[in-house]
Amino acid sequence: MTLKREIFQYQAPDEPPNKIQVLDDDGDVVDEDLLPDLTDEEFVELYYYMKLTRAVDQRGVSLQRQGRSGTMASGYGQEANCATAYALADEDWLIPCYREFGSMLTRGLDPKYMFLYWMGKEPGHELPEELNTLTIPTPIATHLPHAAGLGMASQILDMDDRAFLAHFGDGATSEGDFHEALNFAGSFDTPNVFVCDNNQYAISVPIERQTGSATIAQKATAYGFDGVYVDGMDPLAVYTVTKEALRRAKSPDEGESRQSLIEMFLYRLGGHSTSDDPSKYRSEEELERWEQKDPIARLETFLEETDRLDEQSKTDIEERVEAEVDTAVEEAEARHQDPKTMFENVYHEMTPELQRQYEELSALREEYGDDAFSVEWGF
Repeated sequence: MTLKREIFQYQAPDEPPNKIQVLDDDGDVVDEDLLPDLTDEEFVELYYYMKLTRAVDQRGVSLQRQGRSGTMASGYGQEANCATAYALADEDWLIPCYREFGSMLTRGLDPKYMFLYWMGKEPGHELPEELNTLTIPTPIATHLPHAAGLGMASQILDMDDRAFLAHFGDGATSEGDFHEALNFAGSFDTPNVFVCDNNQYAISVPIERQTGSATIAQKATAYGFDGVYVDGMDPLAVYTVTKEALRRAKSPDEGESRQSLIEMFLYRLGGHSTSDDPSKYRSEEELERWEQKDPIARLETFLEETDRLDEQSKTDIEERVEAEVDTAVEEAEARHQDPKTMFENVYHEMTPELQRQYEELSALREEYGDDAFSVEWGF
């Protein structure tokens, strides 16, 4: 039996809708109504966090190339995710992914934790509890059910004053954890905001091979809540959309969904990681086109044109950022640890196989000394 197309009551759009946007590619305001209600100092502070994020990113790549750190996932071009964390209240929770470390820095995390993490040192996972921020996961999408679970826990504990915001990439939407988390959130009405940083490539797999839908945002419909498609390289649009999503999560008006799926449509200007060569799967022309949408340059232009930022202020911020990154690297490299922690913290109790590996490492250290090992191990 062949079904006729006409019997279907709903058809998803074939083309993406216009993205929510406050600043155009040149940094000019295109929608005054969506301009965030921030003070001059807050606008500049958001700019500072984005500059800090890029500086940490660049230094991390440099350290890896020098053999002083392990593989890292660059967030170059994705600094607008700082705006999602800037919209959070202190009591809200951030559940980040490995590329959205800008949101963690904006949350108040000392940059040294990022360098410790990439250097493979255990303290990089031990974040200050007062930041309400989970540590970075390496597996794809496994943190999304955790986010939904945290949302349910807040309901059980009658903590209605907080929301739970989780970042993930477009590749994560092909994982079962994505479906389970969003389905759970929609079914149990948890206070969750899901943010997809759609940089259009899951390593080398382009977005058109990742999904048949026109947008990631429209997937929210299947779970019973709202999705929004935003220019992910426009930090002011990202802030406005996130602020509204957080309001709904904690106190939705009648007819509004408590959950939201925000698709930040953006571009990864660097490689997937320091072990990736993006020239193998994308063109120079494509990269150059997206470089014109640089989120930091757009915000900087806006701040300059509205007299919120001048040359001296920019210099002061750059010097502050450089000093903070220098200190963070110095403290991270000075931190040493017993390599046993690599084996102890995989499971609640060390398995026989891990115990065997640890004993083998201990024997090698005793025979050859610690100087024979790479500096990235941190001992």
